[in-house]
Amino acid sequence: MTTATPFLMFQDSSAQAALDLYFATLPDSRMVRVERYAEGEPGPVGSIKVAVFTICGREFMCSDSPIKHGFTFTPSSSTFVDFDSVEELERVFGILSEGGQVLMPLNNYGFSERFGWVNDRFGVSWQLNFAA
Repeated sequence: MTTATPFLMFQDSSAQAALDLYFATLPDSRMVRVERYAEGEPGPVGSIKVAVFTICGREFMCSDSPIKHGFTFTPSSSTFVDFDSVEELERVFGILSEGGQVLMPLNNYGFSERFGWVNDRFGVSWQLNFAA
């Protein structure tokens, strides 16, 4: 079967710190499997060669790139999360925006009574929505 999985490429060996934040912040999020760089391989020892994980029950993949690229994440590709409580939305928005960048503060934008868009401290973009 052909499948498609969102893939996040981190630089500066920050994948594990990002995953730790996501697992602690978002429900039904966990590591499925991880392979780490070993001695003599191109990445720093212990950094993530490839990981499969879930965020809110959806499968993603990521890696720590051993190559320094001239690009990183962009908000034109983001993860959209629907919440069933305003309190949970506001909690997650506060955590993910800490040290990051608020692109759209929590507000009523007409298409949603409570929506916000942030880039987290790792540059990953999140659209957070209250699904009434």
